[in-house]
Amino acid sequence: MRSKSIFWMVFLMTALLVFITPKLALSQNSPVIQQMQHGSTTQPAVQLQPAPNADMSGMNMTQNKTWTWLDNILVIWFVLTGLSVVYVAWDALTNNPELTVMKWGWLLVTLYTGLIGTALYILSCKEPAPGQHEEFIKPLWKQTLGSTIHCLAGDATGIIVAAVITTTLGLPMWLDIISEYFFGFAFGLLIFQALFMKDMLGGSYFTAIKRSFIPEWLSMNGVMAGMIPVMVILMSRDTTAMEATSIRFWGVMSLATLVGMVVAFPVNMWLVAKGFKHGMGTVRALGKGGHSLAAEAERIATTSGEIIAPNASTHKNVQDIDSDMQNMKGM
Repeated sequence: MRSKSIFWMVFLMTALLVFITPKLALSQNSPVIQQMQHGSTTQPAVQLQPAPNADMSGMNMTQNKTWTWLDNILVIWFVLTGLSVVYVAWDALTNNPELTVMKWGWLLVTLYTGLIGTALYILSCKEPAPGQHEEFIKPLWKQTLGSTIHCLAGDATGIIVAAVITTTLGLPMWLDIISEYFFGFAFGLLIFQALFMKDMLGGSYFTAIKRSFIPEWLSMNGVMAGMIPVMVILMSRDTTAMEATSIRFWGVMSLATLVGMVVAFPVNMWLVAKGFKHGMGTVRALGKGGHSLAAEAERIATTSGEIIAPNASTHKNVQDIDSDMQNMKGM
Protein backbone atom coordinates (compact mmCIF):
# COMPACT_ATOMS: atom_id res chain seq x y z
CA MET A 1 0.00 0.00 0.00
CA ARG A 2 2.88 2.35 0.78
CA SER A 3 4.41 1.76 -2.64
CA LYS A 4 1.09 2.57 -4.31
CA SER A 5 0.85 5.83 -2.38
CA ILE A 6 4.36 6.81 -3.43
CA PHE A 7 3.58 5.90 -7.04
CA TRP A 8 0.48 8.09 -7.06
CA MET A 9 2.50 10.99 -5.67
CA VAL A 10 5.15 10.56 -8.37
CA PHE A 11 2.50 10.13 -11.07
CA LEU A 12 0.67 13.32 -10.05
CA MET A 13 3.92 15.28 -9.77
CA THR A 14 4.92 14.10 -13.24
CA ALA A 15 1.58 15.16 -14.69
CA LEU A 16 1.86 18.56 -13.02
CA LEU A 17 5.37 19.07 -14.39
CA VAL A 18 4.31 18.13 -17.91
CA PHE A 19 1.25 20.38 -18.02
CA ILE A 20 2.27 23.29 -15.78
CA THR A 21 5.83 23.93 -17.00
CA PRO A 22 4.79 25.11 -20.51
CA LYS A 23 2.19 27.42 -18.96
CA LEU A 24 4.82 28.92 -16.68
CA ALA A 25 6.99 29.62 -19.70
CA LEU A 26 4.10 31.41 -21.44
CA SER A 27 3.43 33.48 -18.33
CA GLN A 28 7.10 34.47 -18.21
CA ASN A 29 6.91 35.71 -21.79
CA SER A 30 3.65 37.63 -21.27
CA PRO A 31 5.27 40.78 -19.77
CA VAL A 32 7.43 41.11 -22.86
CA ILE A 33 4.40 40.72 -25.10
CA GLN A 34 2.45 43.26 -23.08
CA GLN A 35 5.33 45.71 -23.27
CA MET A 36 5.48 45.33 -27.03
CA GLN A 37 1.74 45.86 -27.28
CA HIS A 38 1.96 48.95 -25.07
CA GLY A 39 4.77 50.35 -27.17
CA SER A 40 2.75 49.80 -30.34
CA THR A 41 -0.03 52.08 -29.02
CA THR A 42 2.31 55.00 -28.42
CA GLN A 43 4.52 54.71 -31.46
CA PRO A 44 3.56 54.43 -35.10
CA ALA A 45 4.02 51.01 -36.58
CA VAL A 46 6.99 50.70 -38.90
CA GLN A 47 7.04 47.97 -41.50
CA LEU A 48 10.49 46.70 -42.22
CA GLN A 49 11.21 45.34 -45.64
CA PRO A 50 13.68 42.43 -45.67
CA ALA A 51 16.81 42.88 -47.69
CA PRO A 52 17.02 40.83 -50.86
CA ASN A 53 19.81 38.65 -49.41
CA ALA A 54 18.45 38.47 -45.88
CA ASP A 55 18.64 35.21 -43.92
CA MET A 56 15.59 33.01 -44.58
CA SER A 57 15.62 31.38 -41.13
CA GLY A 58 12.92 33.72 -39.85
CA MET A 59 10.70 32.73 -42.77
CA ASN A 60 11.31 29.06 -42.01
CA MET A 61 10.26 29.57 -38.38
CA THR A 62 7.06 31.28 -39.53
CA GLN A 63 6.30 28.42 -41.88
CA ASN A 64 7.00 25.88 -39.15
CA LYS A 65 4.34 27.46 -36.92
CA THR A 66 1.61 27.26 -39.53
CA TRP A 67 -0.97 24.48 -39.23
CA THR A 68 -0.30 21.70 -41.76
CA TRP A 69 -1.60 18.29 -42.74
CA LEU A 70 0.96 16.79 -40.33
CA ASP A 71 -0.73 18.53 -37.41
CA ASN A 72 -4.10 17.12 -38.53
CA ILE A 73 -2.62 13.61 -38.53
CA LEU A 74 -1.17 14.17 -35.05
CA VAL A 75 -4.57 15.29 -33.75
CA ILE A 76 -6.14 12.06 -35.03
CA TRP A 77 -3.24 10.06 -33.59
CA PHE A 78 -3.61 11.52 -30.11
CA VAL A 79 -7.39 11.12 -30.11
CA LEU A 80 -6.87 7.42 -30.84
CA THR A 81 -4.14 7.38 -28.19
CA GLY A 82 -6.62 8.66 -25.62
CA LEU A 83 -9.08 5.90 -26.50
CA SER A 84 -6.25 3.35 -26.34
CA VAL A 85 -5.23 4.48 -22.86
CA VAL A 86 -8.83 4.19 -21.63
CA TYR A 87 -9.07 0.62 -22.96
CA VAL A 88 -5.72 -0.54 -21.55
CA ALA A 89 -6.45 1.08 -18.19
CA TRP A 90 -9.85 -0.61 -17.98
CA ASP A 91 -8.58 -4.06 -18.94
CA ALA A 92 -5.33 -3.96 -16.98
CA LEU A 93 -6.82 -2.61 -13.77
CA THR A 94 -9.98 -4.75 -13.77
CA ASN A 95 -9.37 -7.97 -15.72
CA ASN A 96 -5.66 -8.73 -15.97
CA PRO A 97 -3.74 -10.60 -13.21
CA GLU A 98 -0.40 -9.04 -14.24
CA LEU A 99 1.85 -7.39 -11.67
CA THR A 100 0.78 -3.94 -10.49
CA VAL A 101 3.96 -2.32 -11.78
CA MET A 102 3.25 -3.77 -15.23
CA LYS A 103 -0.29 -2.40 -15.19
CA TRP A 104 1.10 1.10 -14.79
CA GLY A 105 3.91 0.32 -17.19
CA TRP A 106 1.48 -0.60 -19.96
CA LEU A 107 -0.66 2.44 -19.15
CA LEU A 108 2.27 4.85 -19.51
CA VAL A 109 3.72 3.20 -22.60
CA THR A 110 0.30 3.21 -24.28
CA LEU A 111 0.09 6.92 -23.47
CA TYR A 112 3.34 7.41 -25.40
CA THR A 113 2.82 4.92 -28.22
CA GLY A 114 -0.94 4.93 -28.82
CA LEU A 115 -2.48 2.19 -30.93
CA ILE A 116 0.84 0.36 -31.26
CA GLY A 117 1.12 0.02 -27.49
CA THR A 118 -2.45 -1.27 -27.30
CA ALA A 119 -1.78 -3.86 -30.01
CA LEU A 120 1.32 -5.10 -28.18
CA TYR A 121 -0.63 -5.30 -24.93
CA ILE A 122 -3.34 -7.45 -26.52
CA LEU A 123 -0.84 -9.73 -28.29
CA SER A 124 1.49 -10.30 -25.35
CA CYS A 125 -0.19 -9.60 -22.03
CA LYS A 126 -4.00 -9.53 -22.14
CA GLU A 127 -5.29 -12.71 -20.52
CA PRO A 128 -7.06 -14.71 -23.28
CA ALA A 129 -9.26 -16.58 -20.79
CA PRO A 130 -9.52 -16.85 -16.98
CA GLY A 131 -6.57 -18.68 -15.46
CA GLN A 132 -4.47 -18.72 -18.67
CA HIS A 133 -2.25 -15.69 -18.15
CA GLU A 134 0.71 -17.65 -16.80
CA GLU A 135 0.77 -19.98 -19.82
CA PHE A 136 0.02 -17.19 -22.30
CA ILE A 137 3.05 -15.07 -21.34
CA LYS A 138 5.65 -17.86 -21.28
CA PRO A 139 7.22 -17.36 -24.76
CA LEU A 140 10.55 -15.56 -24.64
CA TRP A 141 9.44 -12.70 -26.88
CA LYS A 142 6.54 -11.92 -24.54
CA GLN A 143 8.83 -12.11 -21.52
CA THR A 144 11.23 -9.78 -23.32
CA LEU A 145 8.48 -7.36 -24.29
CA GLY A 146 7.32 -7.21 -20.67
CA SER A 147 10.86 -6.41 -19.56
CA THR A 148 11.15 -3.74 -22.26
CA ILE A 149 7.82 -2.15 -21.33
CA HIS A 150 8.82 -2.14 -17.68
CA CYS A 151 12.04 -0.31 -18.54
CA LEU A 152 10.47 2.00 -21.11
CA ALA A 153 7.70 3.16 -18.77
CA GLY A 154 10.19 4.53 -16.26
CA ASP A 155 12.93 5.71 -18.61
CA ALA A 156 10.70 7.35 -21.22
CA THR A 157 8.69 9.11 -18.51
CA GLY A 158 11.86 10.57 -17.03
CA ILE A 159 13.17 11.56 -20.46
CA ILE A 160 9.93 13.25 -21.52
CA VAL A 161 9.57 15.18 -18.25
CA ALA A 162 13.20 16.33 -18.55
CA ALA A 163 12.61 17.35 -22.17
CA VAL A 164 9.57 19.44 -21.20
CA ILE A 165 11.55 21.26 -18.53
CA THR A 166 14.78 21.81 -20.49
CA THR A 167 13.10 22.96 -23.70
CA THR A 168 10.86 25.31 -21.74
CA LEU A 169 13.87 26.80 -20.00
CA GLY A 170 15.65 27.13 -23.34
CA LEU A 171 18.71 25.10 -22.34
CA PRO A 172 21.25 24.19 -25.04
CA MET A 173 20.87 20.85 -26.82
CA TRP A 174 23.89 19.20 -25.15
CA LEU A 175 22.62 20.04 -21.66
CA ASP A 176 19.16 18.89 -22.71
CA ILE A 177 20.49 15.45 -23.68
CA ILE A 178 22.53 15.06 -20.49
CA SER A 179 19.54 16.00 -18.32
CA GLU A 180 17.27 13.57 -20.15
CA TYR A 181 19.78 10.74 -19.76
CA PHE A 182 20.24 11.11 -16.01
CA PHE A 183 16.60 11.97 -15.28
CA GLY A 184 15.39 8.99 -17.32
CA PHE A 185 17.83 6.59 -15.70
CA ALA A 186 17.04 7.82 -12.19
CA PHE A 187 13.28 7.57 -12.70
CA GLY A 188 13.53 4.10 -14.21
CA LEU A 189 15.93 2.75 -11.59
CA LEU A 190 14.63 4.36 -8.41
CA ILE A 191 10.89 4.07 -9.11
CA PHE A 192 10.02 1.36 -11.62
CA GLN A 193 12.85 -1.02 -10.73
CA ALA A 194 13.87 -0.64 -7.10
CA LEU A 195 10.68 0.72 -5.51
CA PHE A 196 8.14 -1.61 -7.08
CA MET A 197 10.36 -4.67 -7.37
CA LYS A 198 11.97 -4.57 -3.95
CA ASP A 199 9.85 -7.43 -2.57
CA MET A 200 11.03 -9.67 -5.40
CA LEU A 201 14.61 -8.50 -4.93
CA GLY A 202 15.03 -9.29 -1.25
CA GLY A 203 12.73 -6.79 0.47
CA SER A 204 15.26 -3.98 0.86
CA TYR A 205 15.00 -0.84 -1.31
CA PHE A 206 18.76 -0.25 -1.39
CA THR A 207 19.44 -3.92 -2.10
CA ALA A 208 16.97 -3.70 -4.98
CA ILE A 209 18.85 -0.69 -6.35
CA LYS A 210 22.13 -2.59 -6.22
CA ARG A 211 20.72 -5.69 -7.92
CA SER A 212 18.94 -3.81 -10.70
CA PHE A 213 21.52 -1.07 -11.37
CA ILE A 214 23.54 -2.73 -14.14
CA PRO A 215 20.59 -4.38 -15.99
CA GLU A 216 18.64 -1.11 -15.87
CA TRP A 217 21.67 0.84 -17.09
CA LEU A 218 22.15 -1.50 -20.07
CA SER A 219 18.46 -1.38 -20.96
CA MET A 220 18.38 2.40 -20.49
CA ASN A 221 21.23 2.81 -22.96
CA GLY A 222 19.15 0.95 -25.54
CA VAL A 223 16.19 3.28 -24.93
CA MET A 224 18.38 6.37 -25.20
CA ALA A 225 20.12 5.07 -28.32
CA GLY A 226 16.73 5.01 -30.01
CA MET A 227 15.12 8.14 -28.57
CA ILE A 228 17.89 10.73 -28.67
CA PRO A 229 18.69 10.63 -32.44
CA VAL A 230 14.98 10.94 -33.29
CA MET A 231 14.55 13.89 -30.95
CA VAL A 232 17.70 15.70 -32.07
CA ILE A 233 17.11 15.26 -35.81
CA LEU A 234 13.42 16.15 -35.86
CA MET A 235 13.66 19.04 -33.42
CA SER A 236 16.62 20.49 -35.25
CA ARG A 237 14.63 20.50 -38.50
CA ASP A 238 11.47 21.97 -36.97
CA THR A 239 11.86 24.57 -34.23
CA THR A 240 8.16 24.29 -33.35
CA ALA A 241 8.79 20.72 -32.21
CA MET A 242 11.04 22.11 -29.47
CA GLU A 243 8.11 23.84 -27.78
CA ALA A 244 6.28 21.70 -25.21
CA THR A 245 3.06 23.57 -26.02
CA SER A 246 3.17 22.30 -29.62
CA ILE A 247 1.48 19.11 -30.74
CA ARG A 248 4.58 18.38 -32.84
CA PHE A 249 6.66 18.15 -29.67
CA TRP A 250 4.45 15.32 -28.43
CA GLY A 251 4.48 13.73 -31.86
CA VAL A 252 8.27 13.64 -31.73
CA MET A 253 8.16 12.15 -28.22
CA SER A 254 5.74 9.46 -29.35
CA LEU A 255 7.90 8.48 -32.32
CA ALA A 256 11.08 8.60 -30.24
CA THR A 257 9.55 6.29 -27.62
CA LEU A 258 8.60 3.77 -30.31
CA VAL A 259 12.12 3.78 -31.74
CA GLY A 260 13.58 3.49 -28.23
CA MET A 261 11.42 0.43 -27.59
CA VAL A 262 12.62 -1.24 -30.81
CA VAL A 263 16.29 -0.59 -30.02
CA ALA A 264 15.96 -1.71 -26.38
CA PHE A 265 14.12 -4.94 -27.24
CA PRO A 266 17.18 -7.07 -28.22
CA VAL A 267 19.09 -5.77 -25.19
CA ASN A 268 16.26 -6.89 -22.92
CA MET A 269 15.99 -10.23 -24.68
CA TRP A 270 19.61 -10.98 -23.79
CA LEU A 271 19.10 -9.77 -20.20
CA VAL A 272 15.97 -11.89 -19.73
CA ALA A 273 17.50 -14.97 -21.38
CA LYS A 274 20.55 -14.72 -19.10
CA GLY A 275 18.40 -14.17 -16.01
CA PHE A 276 19.55 -10.63 -15.30
CA LYS A 277 16.07 -9.09 -15.74
CA HIS A 278 12.48 -10.13 -15.12
CA GLY A 279 10.08 -10.89 -17.88
CA MET A 280 6.29 -10.74 -17.73
CA GLY A 281 4.73 -11.99 -14.49
CA THR A 282 1.39 -12.33 -12.71
CA VAL A 283 0.10 -11.75 -9.21
CA ARG A 284 -0.68 -15.47 -9.02
CA ALA A 285 2.82 -16.64 -9.95
CA LEU A 286 5.58 -14.08 -9.78
CA GLY A 287 8.78 -14.46 -11.73
CA LYS A 288 9.51 -15.88 -15.16
CA GLY A 289 6.10 -16.74 -16.60
CA GLY A 290 4.62 -19.22 -14.16
CA HIS A 291 7.27 -19.59 -11.43
CA SER A 292 6.80 -18.80 -7.78
CA LEU A 293 8.84 -16.30 -5.77
CA ALA A 294 11.17 -19.14 -4.85
CA ALA A 295 12.38 -19.02 -8.46
CA GLU A 296 13.38 -15.40 -7.91
CA ALA A 297 15.69 -16.40 -5.10
CA GLU A 298 17.19 -19.04 -7.38
CA ARG A 299 17.64 -16.45 -10.15
CA ILE A 300 19.47 -14.08 -7.80
CA ALA A 301 21.68 -16.89 -6.53
CA THR A 302 22.50 -17.95 -10.10
CA THR A 303 23.33 -14.49 -11.43
CA SER A 304 25.03 -12.96 -8.38
CA GLY A 305 25.89 -15.87 -6.11
CA GLU A 306 23.97 -14.24 -3.26
CA ILE A 307 21.68 -16.31 -1.04
CA ILE A 308 18.66 -14.37 0.19
CA ALA A 309 18.02 -14.60 3.91
CA PRO A 310 15.09 -16.84 4.88
CA ASN A 311 13.29 -13.92 6.55
CA ALA A 312 13.37 -11.75 3.42
CA SER A 313 10.01 -10.81 1.99
CA THR A 314 10.84 -12.80 -1.14
CA HIS A 315 10.68 -15.95 0.97
CA LYS A 316 7.96 -14.92 3.39
CA ASN A 317 5.41 -14.62 0.60
CA VAL A 318 6.16 -17.92 -1.12
CA GLN A 319 3.99 -20.11 1.09
CA ASP A 320 1.08 -17.68 0.95
CA ILE A 321 1.15 -17.48 -2.84
CA ASP A 322 1.56 -21.24 -3.29
CA SER A 323 -1.38 -21.77 -0.91
CA ASP A 324 -3.52 -19.35 -2.93
CA MET A 325 -2.64 -21.16 -6.15
CA GLN A 326 -3.61 -24.51 -4.64
CA ASN A 327 -6.94 -23.06 -3.51
CA MET A 328 -7.57 -21.71 -7.02
CA LYS A 329 -6.86 -25.11 -8.56
CA GLY A 330 -9.27 -26.72 -6.10
CA MET A 331 -12.09 -24.39 -7.18
